[in-house]
Amino acid sequence: MSKRKILDRVKREVRRRNYSYSTEKTYCHWVVRYVRYHNLTHPRELGNREIVIFLNYLANECNLAASTQNQALSALIFLYEHVLQIPVGELNNLKRAKKPKRLPVVLSKEQVLAIINEMQGVKQLVLELMYGAGLRISEALSLRIQDIDFAYRQIIIWDGKGRKDRISMLPDRVIPKLKNHIDKVRRLHQSDLKKGFGKTILPNALSKKYPGAEEKFIWQYLFPARNRRKNPRSGIRHRYHISAKNIRLEINRVSNILNIPKRVTPHTFRHSFATHLLQNGYDIRTVQDLLGHKSVHPVRNLTR
Repeated sequence: MSKRKILDRVKREVRRRNYSYSTEKTYCHWVVRYVRYHNLTHPRELGNREIVIFLNYLANECNLAASTQNQALSALIFLYEHVLQIPVGELNNLKRAKKPKRLPVVLSKEQVLAIINEMQGVKQLVLELMYGAGLRISEALSLRIQDIDFAYRQIIIWDGKGRKDRISMLPDRVIPKLKNHIDKVRRLHQSDLKKGFGKTILPNALSKKYPGAEEKFIWQYLFPARNRRKNPRSGIRHRYHISAKNIRLEINRVSNILNIPKRVTPHTFRHSFATHLLQNGYDIRTVQDLLGHKSVHPVRNLTR
């Protein structure tokens, strides 16, 4: 079996399980690196020993982060157990990359508001939702129109980290601005439909379960990109959500302008959300549920 055929099988299995396109690219990347590292030897001829050698090489010689090594491990387990149908078993002598122990960065309420007020437009609205609801940047950008419930003042997060669904609060401050934004997205969608576009990509193969739903407004991204692009899987030209990279760059730019003496990232606002709720007397279990954490420990660390 050629490398091309292996990658095709990996892609088919990823898509059968409804994993994201990002996961598909990541798994294929690590399969290619693994095969190249072992001089293009077919994975069937390799085993646990070669998996461990490759992963130890990533940790010891490439100095990759623990999360990156875990990505590679997940990809190889997927390759062997779900594509090649070969159990991996115990990986003896595997040296795990050390995960740095860093205290979470937390901003004061004044710093949060200063950064938000310095931003404008859609980027400002994204940040307000991230802070006001404790969302990860990927969760905020993946929101669909129907995930916003104005009646109950809540946001529904589907398939968050760990493939978990949860509900978080919709901050009152953003409601008027968000309603105005949704009206703009509606007009953009209507314009796309008139031009023969307007179809989005539905999660988890819902297009088969609900034919025609991909054109419905409620399924459109809450923060659609300015330009349409071709989906590499389906070939459909649609509006994906805006880029997380642009949000990160804007946060970094504004933080520098304001001379915030901390390393500010999108995740900083999630930490700050949790800390400020605890300071306001919220029960730690409630905060844990809003964040979608299994354990209270990540939240407890925020109060130190």
